[in-house]
Amino acid sequence: MKDAEWIADLLRHGLIQGSFIPERPQRELRELVRFRRSLVQNRSQVVNRIQKVLEGANIKLASVASNVVGVSGRAMLEALVGGAEDPKVLAALAKGKLRAKQPALEAALRGLMGPHQRLLLASHLRHLDFLDAEIGQLNLEVAERLRPFQEALERLDEIPGVGRRGAEEILAEVGTDMSRFPTAAHLASWAKVCPGNHQSAGKRISVGTGHGNKWLRATLVEAAQAAGHGKSSYLAAQYHRLAARRGKNRATMAVAHTILITIYYMLRRGTRYQDLGPNHFDERSRQATVRRTVNRLQRLGYQVTLAAA
Repeated sequence: MKDAEWIADLLRHGLIQGSFIPERPQRELRELVRFRRSLVQNRSQVVNRIQKVLEGANIKLASVASNVVGVSGRAMLEALVGGAEDPKVLAALAKGKLRAKQPALEAALRGLMGPHQRLLLASHLRHLDFLDAEIGQLNLEVAERLRPFQEALERLDEIPGVGRRGAEEILAEVGTDMSRFPTAAHLASWAKVCPGNHQSAGKRISVGTGHGNKWLRATLVEAAQAAGHGKSSYLAAQYHRLAARRGKNRATMAVAHTILITIYYMLRRGTRYQDLGPNHFDERSRQATVRRTVNRLQRLGYQVTLAAA
């Protein structure tokens, strides 16, 4: 399509002249959600700094506890700040399932923490508390502003990998009115989660996806990664099918594209999520799947006889 035709198409569908600029309530919601995401990222950085202080003191708590700032980890960190050094005393602070790892905890907590490291650790913990409080306040404000769209949030939450916070971020970026996008392809193109289109001499050249809404893209990529590492879902099957042939990055972007297209139709039609199942691709080409499997077994020297179950 020529540039003039493309612009005319945008004008005809009302995609120019400010229709992409959302109303004030959605703009305010975007600011809140984006600020919350930046605070969550800052929190992750603080946790990494805490881990660095522990590593400097030769304390390997992360090798035993999956979350060094969880209930058990926080109790141990507070004890370290208070001057506790005995590994047995520190390991005794473990809660829940972590209590079964007492010997490993004692070995991991055997280190030497200096006064300056205790000072740094105390500062990081105060910073962490501050960020947790701010994120909690933003969660309440975002939830209140999205109260009218509770039903849409619940439906998006059903998509594997999306989750409640992901659904909030997606609605804040794209809204609930899909009529501004004539087709799902328009939405994917606007969000830049689809391949670029570049042709030369009649040949299509592989190009990147381009630069779009980085906030929406980040949320979709996180959702795609979570869905791809899940089990027993269509999205997980799609991820593993593409990752084997095209690599993990392209597979992740393809799943992110699928999630956004699914959201488009769910919001436009008011439907709920229906998973096609992990065997969708095999069922779609059932005979070809059986033929490939039989051929592989025969090449390995087996004689195969098929019988319906």
